[in-house]
Amino acid sequence: MKPYLVTAPWYLRLFYSRHCIWEVPETEKILYLTFDDGPHPKVTPYVLNELAKYNAKATFFCIGKNIAAYPEIYRQILEAGHRTGNHTYHHLNSIKTTEKEWLADVKKASDLIDSTLFRPPYGRITRFQEKVLRESKPGFKTIMWSVLSGDFDTRLRGNDCTHYVLKNSKKGSVIVYHDSEKAWERLRQSLPEVLDYFSGRGYLFKSL
Repeated sequence: MKPYLVTAPWYLRLFYSRHCIWEVPETEKILYLTFDDGPHPKVTPYVLNELAKYNAKATFFCIGKNIAAYPEIYRQILEAGHRTGNHTYHHLNSIKTTEKEWLADVKKASDLIDSTLFRPPYGRITRFQEKVLRESKPGFKTIMWSVLSGDFDTRLRGNDCTHYVLKNSKKGSVIVYHDSEKAWERLRQSLPEVLDYFSGRGYLFKSL
């Protein structure tokens, strides 16, 4: 059994602040691809190239230390018309660090990421932390997800990830992939398949 849920059921959402966004109400055929943990010098350019083939826009939740290491890749994301969000500076787990340390890490990343969007690493954020962050910046939004591709799971194959996304996505779904070394083998197979499948059925991919 997987130690994570591919979709985010209603009972899970009850544990989080009502301000957290899990999906976008849509009547049109629109999906929201998101990519966590980049930028990465090999994986992120690949993702950008695949998105460009379908005129697809996405949202990249970036780790601050990776932006510091690869600023030119981060610029490529922005120049391609995609949106970015804060994913902390060191990818800290909020339940394994103090409130002060975790919030300071988010702030450090925000010095490099000019965005009102935030996604907590591992999907872990307390209502207090969300409230502090939301009150720190006008328009601040915590973005969760409705579909996990599972590309981070080294037990899976790329077609498993494709299956999860195709089976569970619908209008307004927020889908999670990772532009990271760990996810690379599964991402490079699954992402083109998902883009091709939904594009062929009239869906558009937009940034949040």
